[in-house]
Amino acid sequence: MGSGGGEAVVVCSDKRMGTGITIWNIDTGDRLLHIPTCASPARGLVCLRNQFLVAAQIHKPGSVGGGAISMWKLNKPQKPIQSYPLEAIGPLSCTKDGLYLAGGALSGNTYLWEVANGKLLKTWHGHDKSLSCMLFSDDGSLLVSGSDDGMICVWNLISLLDVENVESFPSPLHYSMEHKSSITGLLTTSGISSPVLISSSLDGSYKVWDLVLGNLMHTQVYPLGITAVALHPTKQLIFSGSIDGSIFVNKLEIGLVEDYLVGAEDHSPVLKEHNGSVTALTFSKSGLISAAEDCTICIWDITSCEIIRRFNHQKGPVTNLAVIPQSSLLPVSNHRKLSNALGVSILDKYPQSANSSEEKITLFPSCQPSVNFQTSGSCQQIYDMKKEGTVAAMEMKFETCLEDRMRATKMAKHVMEMNRHLQSRLLDLMESRLSQPKSSEIDSPSTKKSKTAKLENPPLQQEEEQP
Repeated sequence: MGSGGGEAVVVCSDKRMGTGITIWNIDTGDRLLHIPTCASPARGLVCLRNQFLVAAQIHKPGSVGGGAISMWKLNKPQKPIQSYPLEAIGPLSCTKDGLYLAGGALSGNTYLWEVANGKLLKTWHGHDKSLSCMLFSDDGSLLVSGSDDGMICVWNLISLLDVENVESFPSPLHYSMEHKSSITGLLTTSGISSPVLISSSLDGSYKVWDLVLGNLMHTQVYPLGITAVALHPTKQLIFSGSIDGSIFVNKLEIGLVEDYLVGAEDHSPVLKEHNGSVTALTFSKSGLISAAEDCTICIWDITSCEIIRRFNHQKGPVTNLAVIPQSSLLPVSNHRKLSNALGVSILDKYPQSANSSEEKITLFPSCQPSVNFQTSGSCQQIYDMKKEGTVAAMEMKFETCLEDRMRATKMAKHVMEMNRHLQSRLLDLMESRLSQPKSSEIDSPSTKKSKTAKLENPPLQQEEEQP
């Protein structure tokens, strides 16, 4: 497997469960690992802090029952942890710290779990059509969802974590219906004064938004439907994969520019190698990685626009790509313990209300199998001693309650930190806007034309306040 100093690409398909997940060495092309029994829909695979792979499994039309989500520990080959949500899940997204996992369903419902204990923190109907994309902001304070009808919603994670009223319907921070077809990609990056959201769609465009305020800042139009989008980590270049296999390259425009609606320019580079629709795009240290329905994965040198390496995925078209360090696959020895080890549990099917009478009465809840959490034995031990009425049972019950309170306190601190960060960001944004010089009272023809275009394409519609 090598020293583990390089990178590996994770690939999966939705063709059939026997296809599984394949992990290749990006530098040599060697196959490092194959995980059987996985068939994940587009954007349905995520990597939790380079320690676990999480994949939503396809749900065949006409089949009975809900969906399935599988979790694999990368450095320890074993059977996956299987969870069975109430319905089939399509796109997935997780926070960078691996604490929260969000999934979107075909019904338009959204699910939010806490990964460590598997608790379903929130479920709500946010879209009328199937969810096609999910994305957490870089700081984890916002959740963005996109659906097949072109709708984009931005949700405040603080309001979603209101465990006092799990069944309440949250209101989005803002939303948009500017795209006219299915959302195929969501990205976030830093802007001039606030974070920026990039969305792509089958309507043949990508759009650039102010993530916090929801203002539409730029629209790039192509002659073909866009199926995947990726952002260069340092060069501010957007790569847009299309339905015919072409990959368009354009410079990211940040700021309220006068050329609000921009068409594809003739001199913009176009990468052409795939013979089918581009299904996934991502970046590694080696360059751009693209996958398509022709069952190929290409690694591109961005400077020369040439292919460095090609992989053939003969088991079916690739629906998901992820890049991980090869060190994630190395077993952890006794002298090399992970300081940031992540624990995962089976994901709950139903939300548990914090103020429900059932939860207050239950002193010995059933324990679910989990990784890095040894709870099943202790629960059984408490139960056995409880029947005997021993003092040790009371002590263990007290310790268990104390651990639960410590976890709740940790979550509350995390929410407060996100709240402070969001408030600080909003204040900085307001100061930046107030410090900008006022525009001239006499508008030039080009300025009037720009304003007319912006009026015809309004920003994200703000959610009306409830009376």
